[in-house]
Amino acid sequence: MNDTHGKTDTNGTNGTSHHTARIALIADRSDAVRSHARVPGLLEALRLREGLDLDAYWIPTEEAGEGMDGFDAVWVLPGSPYRSEGGVLTAIQDARENGIPFLGTCGGFQHALLEFARTVCGLDRAGHAENDPGTADEDAVVVPLACSLVGHEGTVRVTPGSRAARLLGTDRTVARYHCNYGPNPHHLDLLRAHGMTFTGTDESGDIRIAELASHPFFLATLFQPELDGDGTRAHPLITGLAAAAVDHARTR
Repeated sequence: MNDTHGKTDTNGTNGTSHHTARIALIADRSDAVRSHARVPGLLEALRLREGLDLDAYWIPTEEAGEGMDGFDAVWVLPGSPYRSEGGVLTAIQDARENGIPFLGTCGGFQHALLEFARTVCGLDRAGHAENDPGTADEDAVVVPLACSLVGHEGTVRVTPGSRAARLLGTDRTVARYHCNYGPNPHHLDLLRAHGMTFTGTDESGDIRIAELASHPFFLATLFQPELDGDGTRAHPLITGLAAAAVDHARTR
């Protein structure tokens, strides 16, 4: 993929296909982040195996605040702490409020919760402990995990009937992580009360998947589905985002 606002043509038609979807990849792209390196191969697999054509653009977090108009999907990738928390939150809000398919993985999951807490739940002082270590405990929506999940792999139990379960075709999946932060249990009930559903937990009951049932496609995972397998086939949740993006492109 190219650099800032760089486009990778994944369909071999120079982006001329009527239903080629434009996807914004929000992250401070780095070769040191393994999930970033996986993306080009996954997009190619979606084209070859699923017939889903995507024009993908890397958007640095400082530029994400310009809005997501014209995109058919937004994927906030790992890599936190991001250079611009505000840019990431603006991109998530734009996708959430305008029905643009959204996937957040790892840092994307954490910031999806943070954006929802601030914008929907009215927690103006809601913070992320990694971005602002001075955040008061009662205001922190994202906090350090009791045990780091860097390099960890574990089973996630998925709520039957949820979007995640439908995409996975099962109520259990093995997930791969690379994170040190997760949701503060203190705020989960407030998030639920305003419409966020938590549809995946680990064996200990800790939250690992969040969804918005009222949105065409809004899904966030603390784990990293882009690291699943050998990179030659996209994880079902990523395939789901791509399919939703193509559907969005048809109506744009």
